[in-house]
Amino acid sequence: MCPPKFRTDGRGPYSGGAWRLLQCNPLQSYALFLREVGNHYRTLTPARRTLPLVQSFFRKMDLLVSLESIDLDQSAILLDIDGTILDIAPTPHEVHVPPTLRDTLVRASDRTGGALALVSGRPIGDIDYIFAPLVLPAVGGHGAEIRPTPKHDYEMRGTALDRDLKRRLLEIATLFEGVGVEDKGYSLALHYRLVLEERGLDVVDAVFRICKDYPEDSFELLSGKAVLEVKSLGFDKGTAVRELMSYPPFRGRTPIFIGDDTTDEAAFAVMPEFDGCSIAVGRKVPGINGRFQTPNDVRGWLERLSRSESMVPPLVAAAS
Repeated sequence: MCPPKFRTDGRGPYSGGAWRLLQCNPLQSYALFLREVGNHYRTLTPARRTLPLVQSFFRKMDLLVSLESIDLDQSAILLDIDGTILDIAPTPHEVHVPPTLRDTLVRASDRTGGALALVSGRPIGDIDYIFAPLVLPAVGGHGAEIRPTPKHDYEMRGTALDRDLKRRLLEIATLFEGVGVEDKGYSLALHYRLVLEERGLDVVDAVFRICKDYPEDSFELLSGKAVLEVKSLGFDKGTAVRELMSYPPFRGRTPIFIGDDTTDEAAFAVMPEFDGCSIAVGRKVPGINGRFQTPNDVRGWLERLSRSESMVPPLVAAAS
């Protein structure tokens, strides 16, 4: 089991990975928001902007993740998708699922008695499409959708995003070439990875200026890797993981959550409630239990886990 280290008091510029606009000092909140999103954007290479440069630094480290042995009969494996088990692609529709990954996930699910779930910002329908014919327990839309077992239809936890807010956000795509739009109903995501480098922060600024015209308690603004997502309130990956852990086969198990982005911090935050483990991919996150370097390292660990006995060796990512 992993010691609970994650800070859960909700303090700081954001809580649980979900940006809340104008929480205290509007100017300070805006400055923090631009700084963090700008840092995301500037770490992307101009040529492809698909791999944060910070990963180059992490590769120099000898040991990224070290945990105690894991009892698969008592564990649940919860996996973010993009940037965690799949490499980041220029657009969400261009992700590539390695040929062996589906088989690895099937074996890992069997080893944990079915307690393996995908926890993503993608809708569950999209998750099923890219991993077809494989169907797993899943959390979609940053917690707006939940499916505890493959045999159940997913249930909605999110409400529709304000129509007028959505309409104005959609207009941004017409103003900046390269902006990609994902309308999920309960949220709207604007991907700016393909926007000219000098215009990236202009997209961020445009989103903020629109959002500040609406009550701060009517939406949340999530910042990811070259993506901004405006969503309705009342759900996040943390609330969904907490609910998922109340259903069999997850109930009573110790969860291991692996994620790479700020939106995964809401799930990291609830791990101590279950004496669980939080594992980041690539970046440093205060209070978590370990890190992998890249999605390839996560896939390699899952492969070893899927072929192991009930007790697996310590979780270790070797340096490149």
